[in-house]
Amino acid sequence: MRHSTHPRSRSMAAVPAAMVALGLMLTACGQGDSEPGTRNAASAPAAAKVQDPLVATYDGGLYVIDSATLKVVQDIPLTGFNRVNPAGNERHVMVSTSSGFRVLDAVGAQLTKDEFAAPKPGHVVHHAGKTVLFSDGTGKVTTFDPRQLGNGLPEASTHTTQHAHHGVAIELTDGSMVVTLGTEEERTGAQVLDKNRKEIARNEDCPGVHGEATAKDEAVLIGCENGALLYKDGKFTKVKAPDEYGRIGNQAGHEESPIVLGDYKTDPDAELERPERVSLIDTRTGGLKLVDLGTSYTFRSLGRGPHGEALVLGTDGALHVIDPERGEVTKKVEIMGEWTEPLEWQQPRPALHVRDHTAYVTDPGSKTLYAVDIGSGEVKTKAQLPQTPNELTSA
Repeated sequence: MRHSTHPRSRSMAAVPAAMVALGLMLTACGQGDSEPGTRNAASAPAAAKVQDPLVATYDGGLYVIDSATLKVVQDIPLTGFNRVNPAGNERHVMVSTSSGFRVLDAVGAQLTKDEFAAPKPGHVVHHAGKTVLFSDGTGKVTTFDPRQLGNGLPEASTHTTQHAHHGVAIELTDGSMVVTLGTEEERTGAQVLDKNRKEIARNEDCPGVHGEATAKDEAVLIGCENGALLYKDGKFTKVKAPDEYGRIGNQAGHEESPIVLGDYKTDPDAELERPERVSLIDTRTGGLKLVDLGTSYTFRSLGRGPHGEALVLGTDGALHVIDPERGEVTKKVEIMGEWTEPLEWQQPRPALHVRDHTAYVTDPGSKTLYAVDIGSGEVKTKAQLPQTPNELTSA
């Protein structure tokens, strides 16, 4: 059986991600009508408590963490399997819960009641001053200006895909939108809609479409089970994998680098493939290069450094620094002991989150959080958390 479980799936239920794409089939395509956010509970922003906060999930809640000391400032109880993403401003984090995308004031260390209601809340993407939410359960895409968060929910424009699916969308500088195509049964590709939400481009040579990343000159890369789709200068280009099944489902881009870092899997029948190669796609040429790390990694292992360095957290406990232009590992930073990826994607495993010149890394086995200087490779700070951390992000 083809293994379609994918950890980037944002379903709140602790089930394999093959179930994540299940949703309600819709019969019409929305036309970008404007509407206010739902479940709007207006409140003034809380007084600043935490400078440059980190946010970590654990089984039963959220930690708001001071990034300088790595100490927990606030423990926020929240039941269920919850996920966190940057909201796109310097204060807030979007928390995906069982009922929607909830707004966390990370600086104020307060979980607000403001929520974009969404069955099976999925990917959160921030680009060009806009944040885009995708509801897997309905196919509804919600776009808003994250600078307007904090006094209730901001006005939001919406678009609904023809069929509900586990998808993703990104709004570009000119107001056009790249959005995935799919149904309950399969995901096939992507389309581009102009600012009036009329289709201007489409490509359906992307089985199992998953994830996105943006590179220099606003090149957009979408992952497939046979490579990737590249959207640039108004048209799609197919990036073919060197293998018949070459799945790229997680990507990490940098807006000053033309090269996108991605994972790479080749066994469609594996219960859990543990890949040791990563992909580097040059959006200038559409070329794909594979880099062998000599160790496996997971979906929470990919990141980009301040100068576009490609970063991969390996199961050998080290942070592998790759020069994306040369396609070579230039540095290996030892952080923790070896670890093994759990079979269920919802289970905790080490996570990498990069902000500026610092790589923040969790070790669930010891409940430890590390702050690593990317340039020097020095572990600047480490601290033990009260509970086992799972996901990690920041405002």
